[in-house]
Amino acid sequence: MSIPNGRPAPGPSASMNLRGAVDLSALKARASAPAPSPGGSAEAGAGASAWTAEVNEQTFPQVIQVSSQVPVLIDLYSADLEASRQVSQALAGITASLGGRVLLARVDVNAYPQIAQAFQAVAVPTVAAVLKGQPVPLFEGPVPEDQIRGVIDELLRVAEANGVTGSLGADAGTGAADEAEEPPLPPLHQEAYDAIVAGNYQGAAEAYRKALAEQPADAEARAGLAQVELMGRLQGVDAQQLRDNAAQNPDDVDAQLAVADLDVSGGHVDDAFNRLVRLVARTAGEDRERTRLRLLDLFEVVGTADPRVTKARSALARALF
Repeated sequence: MSIPNGRPAPGPSASMNLRGAVDLSALKARASAPAPSPGGSAEAGAGASAWTAEVNEQTFPQVIQVSSQVPVLIDLYSADLEASRQVSQALAGITASLGGRVLLARVDVNAYPQIAQAFQAVAVPTVAAVLKGQPVPLFEGPVPEDQIRGVIDELLRVAEANGVTGSLGADAGTGAADEAEEPPLPPLHQEAYDAIVAGNYQGAAEAYRKALAEQPADAEARAGLAQVELMGRLQGVDAQQLRDNAAQNPDDVDAQLAVADLDVSGGHVDDAFNRLVRLVARTAGEDRERTRLRLLDLFEVVGTADPRVTKARSALARALF
């Protein structure tokens, strides 16, 4: 998908693999603050409606919960920029017209830059979505309203294909986020989450390692560690340069590992797994072991119960033995 007057973005499609993206739901904190109230604090100029919410670092995890019920649009905006205000108004109007089929979560990037960093936003406005806890980049920069509506229509088709077909009532708040309050995260998990919000992936990894040292069977910490290590490896990289390097150097293990990381982060899980299984089959010694371990880490990122992981484990066993 290409957006006129905006930066081309990997638009959603019915075949995209949402589970392959970095799993925000596994990293969320259980905020003790009340759920954000749609329309309650959105500025009037943005066209606030019953399905628009201003969110902050404390309430953002609850937005992720809602994404299992309806798609959540993430408007990373700055009220100081006219282009951003126009996009916000268009988003709010479209959201209102959909009558609860989506939630618009507005994030002031000046007040909460950590959330913008979590979505790897490099421009304002940037618009993303969250579906079933998974981030989906949509577009950035000024985009005409009819094009925005087309992107959201496509997002709804993807949501339907992935079983996200709920609706929010006009007074439903953020839906699932209003259910029984969950207990707080364990201290080291909270420390990891806080580090993630701050963009400190190394700090998050250290917190998860401490958690695993205390509880080696902590599956959430193990998955969280794999995810933040992936996020750290991809921070600030030039994706096209990595892909070009891998294509030019098919026997460079580091180059192939880097592209596998990119593929998993973008939802191309089978491509990543197949690449690394083939690499295991044609390498030996330290290179083979490094590749095997990276593949196991990516299994954790995707989810060990995922059928693509089950299939890749069998392929890995064949390649090894």
